[in-house]
Amino acid sequence: MQTIDIEKTQQAWTNLNQILFMPRTESEYEQLIIMLDSLIDEVGENENHPLASLMEILGILIENYEQENVPEL
Repeated sequence: MQTIDIEKTQQAWTNLNQILFMPRTESEYEQLIIMLDSLIDEVGENENHPLASLMEILGILIENYEQENVPEL
C-alpha cells in the first residue's frame, strides 16, 4: 500500500484548489462550467488524455450542484 506524501499533496493542492472545489454559490458553479467547457474543447472524447479524469471530476461536481440547487424543468 502506498502512503501519501502530505507535503507534496499540499503543494499540488495549493495549485489545484482554484479550479477544483465544491461549488457553494452560483458564481462558483458557473466557474466550474467554464472550466469544464474548456476541458471539453481540449480533451474531447479522448479518454486517454491526461486531463480526462479532471474533466470527469468537474462534471460530477457540477452534476451534484445541479441536483441540489437547480429545479427540474
